Amino acid sequence: MAEFPSIPLFYNARLRPSPFFEATVNAGVTSVSVYNRMMLPITYAGGMERGYRDVTEGVSVWDVGAERQVEITGPDAAAFTQHLVTRDVSRIKPGRARYTLVCQPDGGILNDPVLLRLADDHFWLSLADSDIHMWAKGVAVNAGLDVTIDEPDVSPIQIQGPKSPQVMRALFGDWLDELGFYQFRDTDLDGVPMVVARTGWSGEVGYEIFLRDGTAGDWLWDRLFEAGGPHGIAPGAPNNIRRMEAGFQSWGTDMDWRMNPYEMNLGKFVDLDTSDDFIGKEALTRIHAEGPTRRQIGLFVDGEPIAQMPIRWWPVTRDGLEIGFVTSATWTPGMERNIAYAIVGVEHAEENVQVDVHRPGDTRSAVTTSIPFVDPRYRDA
Repeated sequence: MAEFPSIPLFYNARLRPSPFFEATVNAGVTSVSVYNRMMLPITYAGGMERGYRDVTEGVSVWDVGAERQVEITGPDAAAFTQHLVTRDVSRIKPGRARYTLVCQPDGGILNDPVLLRLADDHFWLSLADSDIHMWAKGVAVNAGLDVTIDEPDVSPIQIQGPKSPQVMRALFGDWLDELGFYQFRDTDLDGVPMVVARTGWSGEVGYEIFLRDGTAGDWLWDRLFEAGGPHGIAPGAPNNIRRMEAGFQSWGTDMDWRMNPYEMNLGKFVDLDTSDDFIGKEALTRIHAEGPTRRQIGLFVDGEPIAQMPIRWWPVTRDGLEIGFVTSATWTPGMERNIAYAIVGVEHAEENVQVDVHRPGDTRSAVTTSIPFVDPRYRDA
């Protein structure tokens, strides 16, 4: 199938804007996608490669208000959250966040949110693009637990890149230096409530502000650019090039309910030793013991720069036999080559295997490699 042409997005009330969306339009956003039934900015002038340079060399601000929060509160909030996620919730203290997985009974991945514990009985699941809000409500119906599940007025915005600490200190002060990786603080700026976290999706040092007042989006955007002016701050968006270099997954692109954590090299985020059951634990215990039948690997792909991600996964063959498929691919200016993620049978998942990638109207030679392609720098605050 040929690449799709550029087709304008039809806007209506079913696609919600974030509190920052008008500011992104004023800043010159050039393309948007749909994420959790919201508009998610993708590129600005200069495209993905300009965004890559901004986030790897300077600092950029991303409207990720489409990362909706599932809020779980009530006397049984901890027990219910444990029932949903693969991490051991008892080990997570208030003020701490964890990357986790939400699985279905057969171990398939339904979402890979960041879990934030605001209090003993108060949690947020900061979502990738899927209907976990409805899933959680459905699970709660027959759970027999006293919980309330809601979507609060919380909209994240990310500040990412090696100069992000300077911008955030200008706004919040030196206490930012005490904020460790995957820690957060419930705070305010000029009386506007927000949560500030050392999290992000760039592979670089970065922060996430969870704005708790949807009327203050333009104000917060302006404050960030005022503080970041001396540091060359730029508008940006989740950058596909940098996240692939760093080995980050995109739910719905690289994985969905048909993949399990062990196929995706995410087994370290499954706490099988927790004393409590969670949905999918029995299946994942079995898969862990037997081993997966396929696995995600990286590829170096020959040829001209790949400009478009797969719209449908591209077949991968070895000696004429189909062994898997490519889920994501991009040209990286940092490495000056094409990189890709592929899922293949485990017997083909070793490094330095010669394969072919079959794009629409084009076949490329490739060689398997490990992920990440570049060591992430997000801990180097």
